[in-house]
Amino acid sequence: MSYVVSEPSAPPEVPSGGSLDTLRRHIGAAGRAARATALDAWLATMFPGHLPGVSLVAVGGLGRRDCAPHSDLDLVLLHNGTAGIDRIASALWYPIWDARLGLDHSVRTLPEALSVAHDDVKVALGLLDARHVAGDEGLSAELIAAASDQWRRTAVRLLPQLKELTATRWATHGELAFLLEGDLKEAAGGLRDLTILRGIGRAGVADTMRPAVRAANLRLLDTRDALHLAVGRRVDRLVAQERAAVADLLGVDDGPSNHPATTPDRSKGSDALLRRVSGDARTIAHALDDAWRSADRLRSGRRRGVPARPTRRPVARDVVEQDGELVLARTAIGPVPDPTLSLRVAAAAATVRLPIARATCEWLAAFCPPLPMPWPPAARAALVSLLGSGRGLLPTWEACDRYGLIDAWLPEWARVRSLPQHHPIHRYTLDRHLVQAAYEASAFTREVYRPDLLLIGAFLHDIGKGLPGDHSIVGAPIAAEVATRIGLPPTDVATVEKLVRLHLLLPDVATRRDLSDPVTITTVAEAVGDPATLDLLHAIARADSHATGPAAWSDWKGRLIAELVRRVHTALDSGALPAPPEPDPELLAGGLPAVHLDGDRVAVAAADRRGLLGSVAACLALHRLDVIAADVSTVDGRAIVEFLTQPRYGSPADPVALAADLRRVASGDVSVTQRLRARAMSARGGAAPRVVWHRGAATDAAVLELRAADSSGLLFRVASALDEAGADVRAARISTLGGDVVDAFYLVGAWTDPAARERVEAALLAAV
Repeated sequence: MSYVVSEPSAPPEVPSGGSLDTLRRHIGAAGRAARATALDAWLATMFPGHLPGVSLVAVGGLGRRDCAPHSDLDLVLLHNGTAGIDRIASALWYPIWDARLGLDHSVRTLPEALSVAHDDVKVALGLLDARHVAGDEGLSAELIAAASDQWRRTAVRLLPQLKELTATRWATHGELAFLLEGDLKEAAGGLRDLTILRGIGRAGVADTMRPAVRAANLRLLDTRDALHLAVGRRVDRLVAQERAAVADLLGVDDGPSNHPATTPDRSKGSDALLRRVSGDARTIAHALDDAWRSADRLRSGRRRGVPARPTRRPVARDVVEQDGELVLARTAIGPVPDPTLSLRVAAAAATVRLPIARATCEWLAAFCPPLPMPWPPAARAALVSLLGSGRGLLPTWEACDRYGLIDAWLPEWARVRSLPQHHPIHRYTLDRHLVQAAYEASAFTREVYRPDLLLIGAFLHDIGKGLPGDHSIVGAPIAAEVATRIGLPPTDVATVEKLVRLHLLLPDVATRRDLSDPVTITTVAEAVGDPATLDLLHAIARADSHATGPAAWSDWKGRLIAELVRRVHTALDSGALPAPPEPDPELLAGGLPAVHLDGDRVAVAAADRRGLLGSVAACLALHRLDVIAADVSTVDGRAIVEFLTQPRYGSPADPVALAADLRRVASGDVSVTQRLRARAMSARGGAAPRVVWHRGAATDAAVLELRAADSSGLLFRVASALDEAGADVRAARISTLGGDVVDAFYLVGAWTDPAARERVEAALLAAV
């Protein structure tokens, strides 16, 4: 793959060996240094010669000579009170802007620069990267030396401010190690954190730039170089559609796939690149975590080389707190350590929300013996405590994973670590998703009879992903194997296996089936088997959705699942099945057409005619309302369609305008559908649609599922096609997942004739 990057107005050729446009095509340290040299030479040509007391200083990427292909320039024009400095600055800045280069600039005297850096930690960090470019070299050297000296004297005071700013940035951008589309610069573990590590190291707090950190830094810089080339502009977020191109530019290859059938559309190198970025981000995040701890100890007065009597406080059996970290009690370090010790330390750390000391993690990784099979009760109890610890779970789990403790507990973890998930609704890599699901499940432990099985089931629910086949089916025996290994009795092992196998049952049925149909409730009740398992599945469904990302959950989905659970509970407890829904009495009397709007519910009554469902759906689409569910009934020649809707962009529709358009549609006015048809034609596209039939899934109908890319007016086109094909729709359930839909239509009749089914399928696919 070849990428040629052009600029409308690039800097002229420079003596360094070519134009900046040419040098932009290079990836790696040599390319970044060459770009810096080229920019230095170009900037020097614009700087007025033989002008004492004025210099041009580079900071940021240019200061470090880490220039990405489309990086901005960070420049400081330094002077000692020189007259006409504004004219000099303009002569520098305007050619840079004319060359279409981003520019962050300032004009300061030496005292001004140091004064700002004294109180602004971001400016102070930036000056640590300062490098002379042109002009008075002595003035630049004075700033560089003074800024470094001032940082060493003020860092202890400024580091808390820096830590607070860093935490705010992390909260905004997330953790690069676990994100499927992370920001290479701003996310936790990204390039911005390398600047902080260098700053902490320059303050003398800790040795922050170890070889592993330096290597991770270089690989992330290379990845950003390739991303700029692939996109053709400055961008730091590695989105899914760019990963394959970036991997190709970097020469990253996934290698032979063990399960090609499960990922037919996966681009070569994409997964390997994401895993490499994840590993590098973990290395950087771990180093910064260690650096913050060293800085905190320095602030508390316990400097290296100064004797201090540590305060030790018992936290749990064999675990004590010392200097804000958890360490082993002296009695725990014996000739034969307890094999449950690492799990018990982790559970204690997560519960009290304190970090485990680095030396303790290293000792546990080196000397804690393997757990026996099956696990003793103490180990299983510690795992459940760890999974249910709430906010303490995520940092503790990551710390244990850093030192290899997780692999010792769960051999399956190596396969899922940093494994990408390719559906757009997923935010995290698979390993983080599993831990996040356990974290989310801890909020529901008081709602279920067996909270331990809830936490274990939530943690293992997607363990089959990445293997051939349906991950729920494939993952169930793996989960059963893990449950057996950790020492659960056979009945509990069977429950965990069922939870993993059925963890998608409730959300799938709630959003794709008619909850008023007795067959729906009977099918779910028979699959679940008992109320306790039903409650566990309900909690896991919520935890899984919350751990997936914002697109996987909504209030309407929660209401649908809760309604399904309520009805199945009734069936399991008493055997009673839901009665057919009764239409709104007000729609059965009075003149036609009739329109009722009640929050997210829309009901229309009209003279019975074909095409009413599609026409009303068209009207709702024009008012930017997404349909979640639809029911159709006919009473004494009066057709009634009822919809459950939600605003597509968050703002509710104008009820007066919506009601007026609905009355026109119900009266047979075709202008509304014509407007949508013109708009919808241009919206078609996406992946190839698929039709799936489910006979026996309803009392009086066959269920036809359409799986396709979402688009405006899709329900209108599909409903119209079904109507023209002679299919009588009595209900529809609309489920949207990211950019895809799974729409289920209840077609009245048995639909046993293959020719009739093929005719409907063809009409449907043509409409989509």
